Amino acid sequence: MGKLLFVRHAAVQINPTQPANKWPLSKDGRSLARQLAPKIAAHSPSWIVASEEQKARDTGQIIAAELGVPWQTAPDLHEHDRHGAPFYDSREQFLNIVAEVFANPDELIFGNETAVQARERFDTAVHHLITAYPTDTLVIATHGTVLTLFLAHYNSFLPFPFWQNLKLPDFVIVRLPDMALFD
Repeated sequence: MGKLLFVRHAAVQINPTQPANKWPLSKDGRSLARQLAPKIAAHSPSWIVASEEQKARDTGQIIAAELGVPWQTAPDLHEHDRHGAPFYDSREQFLNIVAEVFANPDELIFGNETAVQARERFDTAVHHLITAYPTDTLVIATHGTVLTLFLAHYNSFLPFPFWQNLKLPDFVIVRLPDMALFD
């Protein structure tokens, strides 16, 4: 039985004048990514694969450097596509819109894809990586919303509370091939 590790990216340096997919990690985020590496090392990963978004790429690269394993980026591991969506100054506004995305997965709430479209894109990318690296223990550095959508599809839980409990950074482990969460 194999396993797959998913890492939610570390804390970012928010810049409301840039799209969120361009935000780098904050100084604290970089430090927290380094601190997460030993916990991931316990699972003997052989590759780190990161979303092409800056924050996930930075997180994956830092963890890979700490562990001395190769890393790369891969397409379609990015966050729910929010290009063109407004920046929410209020955390409460942002929480409300994300809750609505989870509650109405077939509706286009904000951005350019529904929750279902984001999950299907991400699912295809993950399965492509599993096929490409069948004997490796992969770590996929990605994003909270799309990761939650993916995990909720394979496991029985409410997505919004799960998403709210994910830290920056955080990681989860799933069993292959069924994607069931390890306790």
